[in-house]
Amino acid sequence: MKLPATKKIYFSSDNHLGAPTYKESRKREDVFVAWLDEIKADAAAIFLLGDLFDFWFEYKEVVPKGFVRTLGKLAEISDAGIPVHFFVGNHDLWMNDYFEKELNIPVYHQPKVFEFNNQSFYIGHGDGLGPHDKGYKRMKKVFVHPFSKWLYRWLHPDLGVRLARHLSVKNKLISGDEDAKFLGEENEWLVQYAKRKLREKHYDYFVFGHRHLPMEIELNEQSTYVNLGDWINYYTYGEFDGERLQLKTFNFK
Repeated sequence: MKLPATKKIYFSSDNHLGAPTYKESRKREDVFVAWLDEIKADAAAIFLLGDLFDFWFEYKEVVPKGFVRTLGKLAEISDAGIPVHFFVGNHDLWMNDYFEKELNIPVYHQPKVFEFNNQSFYIGHGDGLGPHDKGYKRMKKVFVHPFSKWLYRWLHPDLGVRLARHLSVKNKLISGDEDAKFLGEENEWLVQYAKRKLREKHYDYFVFGHRHLPMEIELNEQSTYVNLGDWINYYTYGEFDGERLQLKTFNFK
């Protein structure tokens, strides 16, 4: 994509809508919708890098209720011709084709490379990548297996959603609460993952979520790792103006 001079590309991750309570989630949802409303004026594309919801599961005829303000705003933006891309996270990895059919938003289950203004972006949520996270990697294999999803669909949605939301908050392997502190560059596994990828091929930017910490780390003179933070504590997002990707904070009233 060649970015027009007046346009920008935006990146966001880790809203966890629905948690920890409906009341607290609604406050954060209103802020996020206000941000979407603000950036739509100059957005050439918007990338949502997962965990938009604290839990999401698509039954054949049912999706979790709520989030209508977010879904409505995304529909408005997509209908206006602004591309929106969604990468599933570890909390919404059971997403299938609802976004694609209802919102015309493509859904990605693996990291993907994009090129803007001759700069390459390696984009993904970030879960299960790198040398560690072994407990979650084992759990994810079970979660995404077709048989596991088939079994889960036999639960009534009222029970299935309530159970999943409970586990989402209580299970450290899923919630990632243990990773809430900066570990040092040598111990940040997504940084190590990016450095290994650079041995194979050059990328100007690695853009991830999942860690809930806003980070900009130079991997070498030509490549940067960016973690987008979250919309719980930091309200941070990425903005690419055609030359440089920067982390910014949304100031809301």
